Amino acid sequence: MSFSKHDMIKRQRQYVLDMLAMIEALPQGYSYSVIGRQLTRCSTSVGANYRAACRAKSTADFIHKLKIVEEEADECLYFMDLLTELKGTNLDVLKRLLKEGEEILAIVVASIKTAVSNRNLKNQKS
Repeated sequence: MSFSKHDMIKRQRQYVLDMLAMIEALPQGYSYSVIGRQLTRCSTSVGANYRAACRAKSTADFIHKLKIVEEEADECLYFMDLLTELKGTNLDVLKRLLKEGEEILAIVVASIKTAVSNRNLKNQKS
């Protein structure tokens, strides 16, 4: 299944909004606060950097920015995984967000591979 850049922007926007709602609902406490701040940073970075990739000046710039998206998306998965071990986390919401995060990450990785492959083909033809 392929997604347009506008589909991905909308999907990542909803992912961030859902993530922020989950973070707001976390129990009070230092650990939740630290993880919540980290999740806020990396989840919002996924969408922001994807939008930046869509405005890339070159293929190399596009690939570089998508790699940042990949790193931030993977970081989200790490912090959500930590939350699964803490009592008081809404596991139903968290599992849904983990699944969405894994799907977004897979799409981004596939996009990077496609962009690299297309760049290599173009370079071979030159």
